[in-house]
Amino acid sequence: MLALAVLLAAQAGARAAAPELPQAPLQVAAAPSASVAASATAPAAPSAASIAAPFFDRLGERARSLAGQPYAPVPSRTPQALKDLSYDQARDIRFRPDHAVWRSLGLPFELMFFHLGKYQTEPVRMHELSPDGERALPYRPEDFDYGANTALQPAAWGDIGHAGFRVHYPLNGSAYKDELIVFQGASYFRALGAGQHYGLSARGLAVDSAGGSGPEEFPRFTDFWVVRPEAGAKVLTVFALLDSPRVAGAYRFDIQPGQSTAVNVQARVFLRQTTQPIRTLGIAPLTSMFQFGENQPNKDDFRPEVHDSDGLMVASGTGEWLWRPLQNPRWPLVTSFAMPSLRGFGLMQRDRSFASYEDPEARYEKRPSAWVTPVGDWGAGRVELMQLPTPDETNDNIVAYWVPAQLPAAGQPLNLAWRIDWQGDAQQRPPALWVSQTRAGRGFAALAAGERQFVIDFNGTVGGKPLPDNAAVQAVVSSNDAGRITEQNVYRVDATGAWRLTLRVQTLDPARPVELRAYLRSGADTVSETWTQILPPQ
Repeated sequence: MLALAVLLAAQAGARAAAPELPQAPLQVAAAPSASVAASATAPAAPSAASIAAPFFDRLGERARSLAGQPYAPVPSRTPQALKDLSYDQARDIRFRPDHAVWRSLGLPFELMFFHLGKYQTEPVRMHELSPDGERALPYRPEDFDYGANTALQPAAWGDIGHAGFRVHYPLNGSAYKDELIVFQGASYFRALGAGQHYGLSARGLAVDSAGGSGPEEFPRFTDFWVVRPEAGAKVLTVFALLDSPRVAGAYRFDIQPGQSTAVNVQARVFLRQTTQPIRTLGIAPLTSMFQFGENQPNKDDFRPEVHDSDGLMVASGTGEWLWRPLQNPRWPLVTSFAMPSLRGFGLMQRDRSFASYEDPEARYEKRPSAWVTPVGDWGAGRVELMQLPTPDETNDNIVAYWVPAQLPAAGQPLNLAWRIDWQGDAQQRPPALWVSQTRAGRGFAALAAGERQFVIDFNGTVGGKPLPDNAAVQAVVSSNDAGRITEQNVYRVDATGAWRLTLRVQTLDPARPVELRAYLRSGADTVSETWTQILPPQ
């Protein structure tokens, strides 16, 4: 397992808008006309499942064709009056819940749309797939309440498209349909399990977030097709067409709400033939926020911790589990973990105690963890973690994704599938002890110049059983040659039952990053995940 540190900057690219919004429907088989008399031998109307099954292949051919053509951004007709709105004015435009798609049909899922405005000016085209065929879901001014924005004239705009959409479902009880998942902005989406509050996001694809010769490219979903669910449906299927200057793709999302909402993703991606090859293609990217925490406290904030995620967890195909606490670095920092195969990775919010955050509005302890499980063998590659400096909690400064070791040639498909579980208190854990907290700083004893101390607690069970209180536990700690371990000690904390590792490390070369690794062993058995940490160059 190799972890490499790279210092990079990431920038967001921009694209110009064109003057009109054409529609480009795909052909979908429709049910027989209602005017045709039914008979005993007439075929039944197609089900939602039978509609969805062949559609992905047709969408994949659309993506293949798109990748073979020069990139053309989706035209935007966002009026200047919407672009000029302030933040509060834009927030004052709300979708009318009684206009939700499928509200009148009494179906378990409903759709509501986001309005274009100050920050969202690139439109998406919405469609419904049903036994009646494909139906466009255009922008309609009557679907929105414009609040105090009385100077706006939406009736004169025509079909300007939507900024995105959200799905509602009775996630926390039958009396009310809660927000379940949101698709808005580039290829971003985020979901909720029962009792959770929105936190980190996922993306369809990341292009040159790190390692590229130019600014990061943000592929975007330009079109969505949502399959009308049947009565009593427990899964909602959404298709999306992805496009950007160097890539096009077809996506299918099967969304299954629950205590841990699952989103099963199927992707067929095609690279364009361009003069600027893709350096880093990020699969199943996750985006989160970390400002400060127990490992990096903020003395000026009354709250102990502020973050949507506190660490990256990785399960390699070789059986090793890794945990890397997140940090808010002084400059952009990228680390990667190379491996022959992948079992899963995720940005996790392990600390779920209100006392750790003391924020009754943000409720960081209720933010979900997102665990990505590959479907099938993704082959060799690396999990890459990008950490950017942020001055406050309004910026998503953490990105994690899988980078395949080999990319297909232009025009050839990259077929991948994965599952994202949006988890709350019940989370994916390694089969051994896991890191419950990482603290940095001295105790009573002073530190030498260039020396740092870490205190790491491991909790949990091994093989489903707790370690005996008198177990002979040893720590296996290592550093690269930019640092030297000066002290290490492991013992059981009677107050909590945790196994605590304290270690000190001396920086030997301030110009280089120090890479640390530590795990617990009892006899010949490894009894914990591997804690990893990087000390950036000083």
